Amino acid sequence: ISACLVGSEMCIRDRCSLVCNHENQCEGHCVLGRKGAPVHFSSIENYISTTYANQMTNGPAKSNGMRVAIIGSGPAGLGAAIYGKRAGYSTLVLEKNPMSGGQVLNTCEVDNYLGLPGINGFDLGMQFREHADRLGTEFVEADVTGIKNLPDCKKVLTSAGEFTAKAVIIAAGAEHKKLGVPGEKRLAGRGISYCATCDGAFYKKKVTAVIGGGDVAVEDAIFLAGLCEKVYLIHRRDSLRAAKSLQEKLFTLPNVELVWNAAVEEITGEAFVTGVQLLDTQTKEERFVAADGIFIAVGIQPVSESFKSLVKTDEAGYICAGEDCCTSVPGIFAVGDVRTKKLRQIVTAVADGANAVNSVQEYFQTR
Repeated sequence: ISACLVGSEMCIRDRCSLVCNHENQCEGHCVLGRKGAPVHFSSIENYISTTYANQMTNGPAKSNGMRVAIIGSGPAGLGAAIYGKRAGYSTLVLEKNPMSGGQVLNTCEVDNYLGLPGINGFDLGMQFREHADRLGTEFVEADVTGIKNLPDCKKVLTSAGEFTAKAVIIAAGAEHKKLGVPGEKRLAGRGISYCATCDGAFYKKKVTAVIGGGDVAVEDAIFLAGLCEKVYLIHRRDSLRAAKSLQEKLFTLPNVELVWNAAVEEITGEAFVTGVQLLDTQTKEERFVAADGIFIAVGIQPVSESFKSLVKTDEAGYICAGEDCCTSVPGIFAVGDVRTKKLRQIVTAVADGANAVNSVQEYFQTR
């Protein structure tokens, strides 16, 4: 069972009870996509035993006949699923990835979720999914390609077929932005990564470079500094956008060098990354930084392409929806990172799920 959940092969050390440990990586495909991060057996065993024990004792929640389809199973989607089941709806969650949790799965430590300071991101994601499973939520692994707005229902088009529901909650999340420079696409997975906690372990005692200036970039640089011989933090401006507390921590690290006013022109390498070619935005001088690995952290973009022809989006592609999560189309709602909002955090994503189900209830009452 553990192998099915974590990967095709496992490297196990009895003394630390870890699956896919940092020192010995398998050659197989990891369904989590984060082979550098260990997973404790206790988390897997707890997830399996608790989930199925609760399903056998509680059984699925009673349905009132109304079906709600949720696209995505990150914190926002799972929050909506929990509130949807508690409201008595037949709740279907469509998730394109093998595991629920969204971006939180790739977070080494979550220290700002109420009541659970310092929890591992993977463990938090599993707890969210476990809660939804216990209430009898239906999950289908499928890639959603669109939604049809019909007079009496919504039809969700997916790689696994069509699903009909009375209301749809879009919780598709967001994905990492790309630089769009030469070498990025070709060397992706061969020295280029968008997740330091996922892949940082591959660069122990090596030289890495982080590109970006926000919270994620600084967090990545701090994390890598504990593993790598040297870390460059490359930013196109002369000051960071990250929180002051993160900056203060970063500036104390002796093996981190900041490269200011530097625009990335190219990521170099043949079979693997060798470094990054930079252009000084002020002096126009060129500089080459040699590195074994490049971590790109320049923001996120919404996964909304499949819905732009149906619901209104802003210039950046985020689905226009307020705190009630209502979109421009009645009966279709948007939650979490995919919608327009000021703060994108786990706690606000979960809150969106609750607000969306409340709006679903109001929508059904008017039908």
